[in-house]
Amino acid sequence: MLTIIGCGNLNRSDDGVGVVVCRRLLERADPAWEGRVAIHDAGTDGMGVMYKARGATALIVIDASRSGAEAGSVYEVPGAELERAPAASLNLHDFRWDNALFVGRKIFGDAFPTDVTVYLVEAAELGYGLELSPVVERAAETVLAAIHRRISAWLG
Repeated sequence: MLTIIGCGNLNRSDDGVGVVVCRRLLERADPAWEGRVAIHDAGTDGMGVMYKARGATALIVIDASRSGAEAGSVYEVPGAELERAPAASLNLHDFRWDNALFVGRKIFGDAFPTDVTVYLVEAAELGYGLELSPVVERAAETVLAAIHRRISAWLG
């Protein structure tokens, strides 16, 4: 199973890009994907990412980033380069998808995917708002096309 998980907060403009991409994938889903491709909106729930990824053969995570790069830049990064141990905390709001990759591998072992790709989109606007900025809107379509290619390759 190829599992695709979008992360972010739809109420914070570009932060919702991962969720937007997943919703568009669901809108344009092909019946041939049934049982072979799973698409999830994890919002800001890092624990949800961990549980939704369990049992997948391959995983794609999409999220916004704020690294100081040019807004709308898209990065395709192997998940192993981004996973990290969570800070000691009892607050689950501090548990993000990068923590989910680390902890999921520890807890679920072979039932957690090792083939992990993360698409990061550099945000332009993270204030309150329901729309993506124009530059991130274009980047979302770029990511969507890349994931469609990945799905086609996955299905053979």
